[in-house]
Amino acid sequence: MKSALIKTLKFIIFGKAKNYKKKDYFLMPLYAVLIAVFFRSLFFDHFHVPSGSMLNTLLIGDKISISKGVYGYSRYSFPFGLAPIKGRIFVKEQPQRGDIVVFKLPSNKRTNYVKRLVGLPGDTIRIQNGILEINGKEVERLKIDTNSEYTTFVETLPNGVKYKVIEYTQNSIADNVPPFFVPANHYFFMGDNRDNSQDSRFSAVGFVHEELLLGKVNRILISSPNSLINIFKWNNIRKERFWKNPYDIKTPREHQGN
Repeated sequence: MKSALIKTLKFIIFGKAKNYKKKDYFLMPLYAVLIAVFFRSLFFDHFHVPSGSMLNTLLIGDKISISKGVYGYSRYSFPFGLAPIKGRIFVKEQPQRGDIVVFKLPSNKRTNYVKRLVGLPGDTIRIQNGILEINGKEVERLKIDTNSEYTTFVETLPNGVKYKVIEYTQNSIADNVPPFFVPANHYFFMGDNRDNSQDSRFSAVGFVHEELLLGKVNRILISSPNSLINIFKWNNIRKERFWKNPYDIKTPREHQGN
């Protein structure tokens, strides 16, 4: 088995198949899958964005990559949550306000969600008339654009992270909510599309335990409104979003200059 594993690695890296025995041809696919699972579990993974809850930061059809090691590892970093890990291990850095994070939905732990982290353990979060408050202070919000559908704002969190949010109305059901006190080892998430996001403001999501964090989004790999399997729709690939950094935004001054 050890020799088959070594041969599999050589085949993946160098693309050469030499001196294989019959049993190697049966073991190689298994080892190839195990190697792929190993790398996806420990280093990186990619996900498809299926909804508009993070518009306009993330579009429907974006394929995003996440860094899995930055927050360390939990049992849910591995397939089916079967790893015998309690809490998180090998943590490099703690999640920060403004991070875009992929996590397991607390209610079923099978569905993956992607949202922006706005509340840390111990924070008090409140939303009034669409305005986000953290620990009793309003988050700075600057209107930069408006159209017939929605208004775009730039929010600046207490740690200086800036990002865009869009509001269709300031009177939606989620624009006025009572204070939330974020428990220890939990986080509070919101979508950048504030009126169309199922997030920590609703009981279906609620507070997200640290074990359920899968990783921090670092890049948009590729983006298309159509399935990439359909080669006849490749002309719809959004070339401007290839390898895009989702944390890069234009400042209001840059908007005025364009």
